[in-house]
Amino acid sequence: MHAKFSPEELAFQEDVRRFMRENFTPELAARIHHPDTFRDASIEWQKLLDDKGWAANGWPVEHGGCAWSATQKYIYTTELAAAGAPDVVPMGIKMVAPVLYSYGSEEQKQRFLPPTKSSDIWWCQGYSEPGAGSDLAALQTRALRDGDDYIIDGTKIWTTYAQYADWIFCLVRTDNTGKPQQGISFLLIDMKTPGITVSPIISVDDEHHLNEVNFENVRVPVANRIGEENQGWTYAKALLTYERTALSGVAYCKRILTNIRKLASTAGLSGVRLIDDSDFRARLADIEMEVMALEYLELRVLSDIDSGGAPGMESSLLKLKGTELQQAVQTLQWDVAAGFGGVLPEADDELWESDGNRARREYMFGRACTIFGGSNEVQRNIIAKFALGL
Repeated sequence: MHAKFSPEELAFQEDVRRFMRENFTPELAARIHHPDTFRDASIEWQKLLDDKGWAANGWPVEHGGCAWSATQKYIYTTELAAAGAPDVVPMGIKMVAPVLYSYGSEEQKQRFLPPTKSSDIWWCQGYSEPGAGSDLAALQTRALRDGDDYIIDGTKIWTTYAQYADWIFCLVRTDNTGKPQQGISFLLIDMKTPGITVSPIISVDDEHHLNEVNFENVRVPVANRIGEENQGWTYAKALLTYERTALSGVAYCKRILTNIRKLASTAGLSGVRLIDDSDFRARLADIEMEVMALEYLELRVLSDIDSGGAPGMESSLLKLKGTELQQAVQTLQWDVAAGFGGVLPEADDELWESDGNRARREYMFGRACTIFGGSNEVQRNIIAKFALGL
C-alpha cells in the first residue's frame, strides 16, 4: 500500500471529478435530498453511474464490476463525498449482491444481478425483528415448507426504505432444533406478494427511513432461497462483514469536517470565529487525526481485499470507530450551527440548509449509527474474541 498517487491514478481522479461535475447537477442533488423525489432521483443517479460502469465497482468483473484497485476505490469514494454526491443505495449492490454472486445459483445470478446493478430492483433488508435486533440469531420469523413453497409468518423491524422496495432479502427460521444460529435460511421475497404489510416508523429526525414489515401466510417459492436450507447464518455473516466495512463513513466525515472548518473560519453571531478558540481547534484537530487514522485502516482492508482476502474482524473495527467518529463529527457540526443561531451562511457544496435543519437531522439520526449494522457493544465482543482471544 502506498500513499502517493501514480500518474494513472491522478488521471482517474480527474475522470471521476469531471463525471461528478457533469452529472451530479444541483437539480439532481435537490431531488435526492427531498423525501418526495428521493426514490426516483436515487434510481436516476444509480443509472448514470451504471451507464459509466461504476455503479457496481466492487463486484467481480464477470458480473459487471470494475476491477478497480484499492487506491481507485479510495479515490472514487473520496471524490464522491467531495462532490456532495451519494453512493448507491447499499441494500442491493453492496449487501445482497455479494451474497447472490457468491452463493446464488446461476439462474438467480442471471435473474437478479443485472436489474440490481441497473437499479431496476430496489431492495430492502429483512434481518432485525422486534425481539431480535443485535441478537440476530434469536429471530423467529417462520418459514414452513409446503411443497415447492415456504409459508412465511412473522415481523421484521427497522427495515430501511421498505416503503420503496420491490424485493426484500430476508432471514427466516426453517428449523427450531439445534443451536439458534442453525435452522436459518436466506430468502428473496417479492414485496408485492399477498400477505405483506409495510407500516412506517418515523424516526427521531422526523424522517420516514424505517418501517415494520409484517408477513402473514406469505407464500414464497423455494427457488427463491439462496444456497442450502438452514445455512442462511453463514451467508448472513458474509454479508454483515461487507455491510460493516461500508459503515466506516470516512469520506462522509472528511466532507463534513471540511465544511466545519470553513464555517468555523467565519464570524458567527457574536462576531467571533470559532477557529480562533484554542479549545475548538484542539477538538477539531483531534477528530481530524482520528479520521485520518481510520482512513488508513480502511485502505489497508481494501488492499487486503484486492489481494484476494475478505473483510473479517477488521470490519468490526471500521464499524466501531467509524460510527463513533460520525457521531463526534455530527455533534461538532451542530455546535457550529449553534454559533450562527441555526442560520448558517451558504457553503460551496450546499451541505447546509439556511436554518441549520440538516445539521440537526443528521445529529438526531446519527445517534442510531452505533446501533444499526450490529451494535458497537457486539462489535467489541467480536474484536475481543477474534483479535484478543478473550
